[in-house]
Amino acid sequence: MLTPEENDLLCRVEGKAPMGQLMRRHWQAVCLIEEVSEPDGKPIRARVLGEDLVVFRDTEGRVGVMDEYCPHRRASLVYGRNENCGLRCLYHGWKMDVAGNVTEMSSEPAASGMVNKVKHTAYPTQEWGGFVWAYMGPADTMTEFIPPPWAPTQDVRVSIAKIIIPCNWAQILEGQIDSAHSSSLHSSDMVPARVDGAQATDKNWLRPSQTKRHACKPNEMRMAFAMLRFVVPSTMPPRTSMCARRYLWPPRQR
Repeated sequence: MLTPEENDLLCRVEGKAPMGQLMRRHWQAVCLIEEVSEPDGKPIRARVLGEDLVVFRDTEGRVGVMDEYCPHRRASLVYGRNENCGLRCLYHGWKMDVAGNVTEMSSEPAASGMVNKVKHTAYPTQEWGGFVWAYMGPADTMTEFIPPPWAPTQDVRVSIAKIIIPCNWAQILEGQIDSAHSSSLHSSDMVPARVDGAQATDKNWLRPSQTKRHACKPNEMRMAFAMLRFVVPSTMPPRTSMCARRYLWPPRQR
């Protein structure tokens, strides 16, 4: 069992929390490309590592990932106007480009020079594998974006299912590699079978039965981890059916 202090160290990702700072040293998936596919389209809200973000595609097709709240009066930029290569706050008309540069301040005289004194929080972005990625760590630690193994090239076809779950990142990871959970809750619709790979009938998912219990394979995404539960359907109860899960850790820094 973890102590409360150890649990906080593992789970907390907001602000200066060590785990959050570690994750910020890696490129993070922020949203789907299809959610911001239209230039000058509607901005969307995202929340990553406890930070509220706004994502938009500008007139020239560049994607911006910025702090959701305007640096002036903290109004939400999700409701801003995406126009002429920038996102304009509706409250006082301040306009920011994808790099966080304030390009217009309609509430300030041009001679004041204020437009050159304010910089909004914005993060470098990369589009790949159906996702918009952002590097949210310090600029001097930013690494080159490395394509994930499941999308080695830009033209690879991927299928993505996006769900928003109100839980901590450690909880969803634990659930993905928890063989006892899968064999207990999902034993009726994900049944073990003597097949070479994951297959399905018109009623069930078929999961291959293996004698191997654990597997860990290093790769470009740090590692892939699998939990396998051996089953002999004719002699063991349904609760002990096999489960296989894989988890990809953030990419290595280079």
